[in-house]
Amino acid sequence: MKPRVLVSREISPEALARLKQHFIVDANQKDAPVSPAQLLRKLKGKDGLVSGPTEAVNDEVLAKNPQLKIVCNVAVGYNNLDVAAGTKHGVMMTNTPGVLDDTTADLTWALILAAARGVSNADSTVRAGRWKRWRVMEFLGQDIYGKTIGICGFGRIGRGVARRAMGFGMKVLYASRSRASESLEQELRASYVDKQTLLRESDVVTLHLPLFQETRHYIAARELALMKKSAILVNASRGPIVDEKALVRALKTRRIFAAGLDVYEKEPALAPGLAKLPNVVLTPHIGSGTVETRLKMSNMAVTNCIAGLTGQRPPNLLNPDVFTTT
Repeated sequence: MKPRVLVSREISPEALARLKQHFIVDANQKDAPVSPAQLLRKLKGKDGLVSGPTEAVNDEVLAKNPQLKIVCNVAVGYNNLDVAAGTKHGVMMTNTPGVLDDTTADLTWALILAAARGVSNADSTVRAGRWKRWRVMEFLGQDIYGKTIGICGFGRIGRGVARRAMGFGMKVLYASRSRASESLEQELRASYVDKQTLLRESDVVTLHLPLFQETRHYIAARELALMKKSAILVNASRGPIVDEKALVRALKTRRIFAAGLDVYEKEPALAPGLAKLPNVVLTPHIGSGTVETRLKMSNMAVTNCIAGLTGQRPPNLLNPDVFTTT
């Protein structure tokens, strides 16, 4: 009998058709949210799971589904997957790295520019009919060209943001767990600094960090207090990296100039007061949201699943020790 696979969130029809060529598939193409209890129920008898970043696959889920062989996340981030538990239970776990780097870097720049120039507030004012005439001192933003950008996390997305910053003649600072090569620093005209220096000196601070316990609330009240009052904060990584309540206070009191957020601490809920602030741009987790990229992500997850359930090593295996023992 063919292996059985659960697709817990909607994926591209093309990728789903590929999956169905190999397996018996139970697909949630209506994209209805799946509760933890529903996930446990739907996984019964399944050999594979193609999951979205909202489904938590933890020790309990794996223990109650001993037939499960592979979990394929349709995302580059995998804080929803307990990889250690996967290794413990002999379950392969995969993600979709690399495919969304440029797309997310583009979205980061959309947020930078929109926040710097107050685009969302200006747009809503015009749409509501509240704009009556042009005024010299109204809707004033911050210049970006020639300023300093501080990039927290200098992986593929962070480096993509730095490349785009070169077109704006910006000075590039970065803080990261490890320093980039000298040749890459020279190529991107980037300087490695500590976190505190980056926050104090940057006009724009962008976040491109994975979510681990040590990066939770990486930006909180203390860090916001270090930033310039004219500074802009952008988060297109993971919501809990920013203490959202502290950010609301900083924006409300004009401790910093503006922010652009694509992710939220308790997504999709927002911290009280955030949506009412005129100096924040809010987008609904669309960092990878282009036709091309979401298709690539779906196909990459399906490729991982097909490989894992046909005896091959998945290309994007997060816990390779499991494959060597299966």
